[in-house]
Amino acid sequence: MRTLRLGMSGTDVMEIQAMLQKIGYNPGPIDGVFGPQMQRAVIDFQTKFGLTPDGIIGPSTYAVMERFLLGYDLYNIRQGDTFYKVARKYNTRPALLLAANPGLNPNNLRIGQQIIVPYGFDVVDTNIDYTYDVLERDIRGLKARYPFIETGIAGRSSLGRNLSYIRLGTGPNEVFYNAAHHSLEWITSPILMKFVEDFSEAYVERRTLMGFNPRDIWNSSSIYIIPMVNPDGVDLVLNGLQPNNPNYNDLIMWNNGSMDFSTVWQANNRGVDLNHNYNAAWEESKEAEATYGITGPGPTRFSGPYPESEPESKTVADFTRNHNFRLVMAYHSQGEIIYWNFMNMATQEAREIGEAFSRDSGYMLDETTGIASYAGYKDWFILQYGRPGYTIEVGRGRNPLPISQFDGIYMDNLTMLLHASVI
Repeated sequence: MRTLRLGMSGTDVMEIQAMLQKIGYNPGPIDGVFGPQMQRAVIDFQTKFGLTPDGIIGPSTYAVMERFLLGYDLYNIRQGDTFYKVARKYNTRPALLLAANPGLNPNNLRIGQQIIVPYGFDVVDTNIDYTYDVLERDIRGLKARYPFIETGIAGRSSLGRNLSYIRLGTGPNEVFYNAAHHSLEWITSPILMKFVEDFSEAYVERRTLMGFNPRDIWNSSSIYIIPMVNPDGVDLVLNGLQPNNPNYNDLIMWNNGSMDFSTVWQANNRGVDLNHNYNAAWEESKEAEATYGITGPGPTRFSGPYPESEPESKTVADFTRNHNFRLVMAYHSQGEIIYWNFMNMATQEAREIGEAFSRDSGYMLDETTGIASYAGYKDWFILQYGRPGYTIEVGRGRNPLPISQFDGIYMDNLTMLLHASVI
């Protein structure tokens, strides 16, 4: 974490703005710019927590802020504490407090006992640029609040970033959702993360979600999620090219001499389009590149030197091979379309499921054309397994879609995400 002060800008500033707003301060617009209003909010925060009120977010201030970013605190039981007093002090719900502390006896708290206390607000922010660092912190926060979920690392990106996965449920019916194969399409990552949070919270509180019972789903199905397949590309889009990137000069060349990756870059850190790197008509994809003027690594549609040449696509393929997925969904943007077929190999059942998803979401069921028809993840899944595979194109507009579209996109997809686990 770099020290933040007046006049600075970036995704890390935006994260702090969202956190301050969430806990009752007024940092001004959530725009990633550290202005005077944010400085006043930081001073107010520092004053409340006994920190030097200098308006600068250095290590000591960030250490206090981090627990609000994670969404939970570690609390030591004191004389006179009761379970409900602690819940009330943190403005949290008793069910969430119990869930975070399995085995805790609310009627037998011991002085000095350390417990995890979730705050009474959500972890996943849906009004910020959703970076890899935010994702990793959100996974930590959700795992602490909901220790019954399974988290792990499926593999690593070309720069060594985690390709983290989350599992909801323990049932035999396995399904798989992934997001952000394409870096401009990072808005798909918070969709899946918000789904994890809402599902887990409904599970704890024993309530339905869009008419579905998470506890029933938990026992019948296992939902596997890789929320960010291309973290290196997302970082290029949201944080820009950093001087220590080992491909620094090559990336500028691959990006047509430009340092601006924020509106064009879909590939990974090696200039390979991950959703053209699967072994499903990969040769056709390679042949089609010349038609599009693609001669090597670049912002989009370069399919790599061979199928699964990239650690990210190989991780997703290996993860699939190591499970028995009945159905997969790969999240992309944009167009409000569900692609369901590959070279007429999809089954009638796959079409019927796609039609049900279309009704759930309001998205149109369609088939790809041209170079987009080759070497994608759902194409490979259909070819290899003969089971239903879908590419979900969320939202409308030009990538990257603005985060202001999030709420509408999420509500369009929530029923489908639940339905896919049991259909």
